[in-house]
Amino acid sequence: MNQLIPLIPFLPLIGFAVNGLFGRNLSKNTVGIIGSGVLLASFLLSIAAFNQVAASGPIQSTLYNFFTVDSLSVNFGFLVDQLSVWMMLIVTGVGFLIHVYSVGYMHDDEGFYKFFAYLNLFIFSMLLLIMGDNFLMLFFGWEGVGLCSYLLIGFWYTNREYGKAARKAFIMNRVGDLGLLLGIFMIYQQFGSIAYADVFPRIGEMSLDAGVVTTICLLLFIGAMGKSAQIPLYTWLPDAMAGPTPVSALIHAATMVTAGIYLIARSNALYSLSPDAMHFVAIVGMATSLFAAVIGLRQNDIKKVLAYSTVSQLGLMFVALGMGAYASAMFHVTTHAFFKALLFLAAGSVIHGMGGEQDIRQMGGLRKAMPITFLVFLIGTFAISGFPLLSGFFSKDEILAYTYAHGGFGWWAIASFSALLTATYMGRLLYVTFFGEFRGTHEQEHHLHESPAVMTLPLIVLAVLSVAGGFLNVPHFLGGHQWMAGWLSQVIPTAELHLDHHTETLLMGTATAVALVVLTVTWILYSKKANLPVADSAQTGLTRWIANKFYVDELYDALFVRPTERLSKAFHYYVDIQIIDGIVNGVGAGVQRLGAEFRKVQNGNIEYYLVGMVAGAAALMLTLWL
Repeated sequence: MNQLIPLIPFLPLIGFAVNGLFGRNLSKNTVGIIGSGVLLASFLLSIAAFNQVAASGPIQSTLYNFFTVDSLSVNFGFLVDQLSVWMMLIVTGVGFLIHVYSVGYMHDDEGFYKFFAYLNLFIFSMLLLIMGDNFLMLFFGWEGVGLCSYLLIGFWYTNREYGKAARKAFIMNRVGDLGLLLGIFMIYQQFGSIAYADVFPRIGEMSLDAGVVTTICLLLFIGAMGKSAQIPLYTWLPDAMAGPTPVSALIHAATMVTAGIYLIARSNALYSLSPDAMHFVAIVGMATSLFAAVIGLRQNDIKKVLAYSTVSQLGLMFVALGMGAYASAMFHVTTHAFFKALLFLAAGSVIHGMGGEQDIRQMGGLRKAMPITFLVFLIGTFAISGFPLLSGFFSKDEILAYTYAHGGFGWWAIASFSALLTATYMGRLLYVTFFGEFRGTHEQEHHLHESPAVMTLPLIVLAVLSVAGGFLNVPHFLGGHQWMAGWLSQVIPTAELHLDHHTETLLMGTATAVALVVLTVTWILYSKKANLPVADSAQTGLTRWIANKFYVDELYDALFVRPTERLSKAFHYYVDIQIIDGIVNGVGAGVQRLGAEFRKVQNGNIEYYLVGMVAGAAALMLTLWL
């Protein structure tokens, strides 16, 4: 199996090369089979790797020495342990379903082959990130997914606004990436290596300065803030909805945005030594979760609601990390990959059936025309809202329990309120879209249809996973054995949950009751009326601020974008044109003038030349005499 490990990331790379170089001359079915087939093969190999890790422990596969500079030696190698193989299953499994869905969703797009090439390259980069056995390999994958997100978000680049969204994602991620790079530099400075095997086992043996450890953790978290869209580096993710819907599902549900969670979970040995850094992670996560959930209440673009939902759920995962519940965060990463990919793809099915319409105010009553899409969207909505026995019920409750145990009632109350808001905006989205009377145009109503099987089959599989995924980590007080926490325990320490069964039951019962009440209330508010929600122009007061996302984008434009543009224009005029171009043009003009003067020496007059010869001879004799 060790020899086959490199095939897991390199198969998608091969798919990228084949479709990218030859896809223009291949049929769309062939392109789809190649793009999806390499993912299926990687998924099957990941299952084989999972079985080997379960049987005999982690797998180390080193291909070659990447470079050696002084005391720094970096290998191009892979580490497949309990954490990385679990992420491999999520990335390749959910990625394969999204690829299959894309065959139907993108079938009429002229850039079909490029789309699949970019998707394959993205999966290769993500696998490199999670499978690498050192921080440099992680950084290569980190930058690779950033590049691919730029290509995929701006896939329809002829639209100027989509191009701006792609650049925004790229630039904001570069801000976070700088923090990650500085953190890696400091790790090398302290440990003399950036290989996981040299860093993490030695942490307990070394006497590290608390301030240094905290600085490293905060720098790594800055990288996570950019990639996983936390305050203040979160505004790129909602704008990234400019990309095709499968991109939203792949990047913003199962893969790229969870890279920050993976980074901190992988580096848990460092974070466990810095309570201050963990507290900061929890604060940022909680603020992000609550802030994004509030904004989601008044969004009317079906994908924007899901985008802010993703930001909010990622914040909840960081709260778990900050509380030391690393396994709980990874559990929610898993269930979130199932139901959020399901919701995004189901939203894509709605958009497909509506002929490209994304405003939920133009929808309504779609459950009759799109029964399969409605059913899976219902399951996804209930799963993310914490409906009993669905996947989100178990993972979200576990985070809330650890929040109560390690943070106290105040932290638990804020996290629970964020969960309440989740059920509110998701219930609103479900009922406004699928219930009531249709509010779109007659042409849209005539166009309404269920998506083809190539799109609905992945939805059904994800719906099943959204229902059953929670049973991976059923808590002890419900008769479970927390299998997933046990599986990850070799890499991630299991946090102690000092709660009695009565308290756990009370917390779970409270969260469940609140979710059910909220879903019922939103049903009453939004399922019957035909003209909800109200138009943007009718928004007033706080609701207007929420609908406009608290004007954070406008604030960033005023503080950073416009001053940078003005500064760049000033540099362009004064430095580039006046100074640099002035110097270059001045040198050229000076040479021309000098040449014009010297040209006068060659005037064709023999007497003039003789005078010059005599003067030269005299000067030479004088020089020799002196």
